[in-house]
Amino acid sequence: MSRLKQNIKTIIFGTDTRVGKLFDEILIIAIILSIITVLLDSVSEYRQQYGQILNFAEWIFTIMFTIEYSMRIYCIKRPLSYVFSFYGIIDLLSVIPTYLSVLLPGTEVLSVIRILRVLRIFRVLKLVQYMGEANHLGEALIASKTKIFIFLFSVMNIVVILGSIMYLIEGEAAGYTSIPKSIYWAIVTLTTVGYGDIHPLTSLGQAISAVIMLIGYSIIAVPTGIVTTELHFSKSKNENKIECIVCEKIDLDEDSLFCNKCGSKIAKQ
Repeated sequence: MSRLKQNIKTIIFGTDTRVGKLFDEILIIAIILSIITVLLDSVSEYRQQYGQILNFAEWIFTIMFTIEYSMRIYCIKRPLSYVFSFYGIIDLLSVIPTYLSVLLPGTEVLSVIRILRVLRIFRVLKLVQYMGEANHLGEALIASKTKIFIFLFSVMNIVVILGSIMYLIEGEAAGYTSIPKSIYWAIVTLTTVGYGDIHPLTSLGQAISAVIMLIGYSIIAVPTGIVTTELHFSKSKNENKIECIVCEKIDLDEDSLFCNKCGSKIAKQ
């Protein structure tokens, strides 16, 4: 890697140097200001009075973030490792809405996704361990996907059956005009939301409603238990591991010198 690329990488990705930390601090301030710009532009009073200024500011921020995104790709050995990382995807999505607004006016409001870029403050403030906890949670959710799918499939079976039963018991007079609408009522009742737009009138229907509510409370603990178990396994598996600051790979050995995903030199915390 050339000296120029190495210096750029140190500034953009590093937080151990004074310049790198200053860059991240300025970046976070720019992100917050750009989000405020988008929020103010959505208020009709401010848009009518300061619309041109806000639009100009939005384009300035977008160009700045585009240059920053390009420099991040330029300075690492394996650009795709950054492009398809969490931050890489968020960085790309944060600049697309403004360019897209040229063809589809109004899409610039999607720029608020930039708020996710502020997560870099965890690195600036040396709170990487909290990001590690978030990564563990993500791994646990992915590992639990099959069990959660089966759980949700079972719940859907329950609401379809109960919704159909309520359609037969209550009928159109009580507002259960179709099986899909009855299923909607079953979902609202099972999740204990209870909008009240449809409710049973017969004693049998009310008894079934009470059962559905109790079932709703009891099944809340199921996905929680599944994810908690996987979270425990994830933490155990990744003990004494370190993270790459470029591609966010979190299962690197603590004595690693280079990341085996993007090839970047590991910065020891």
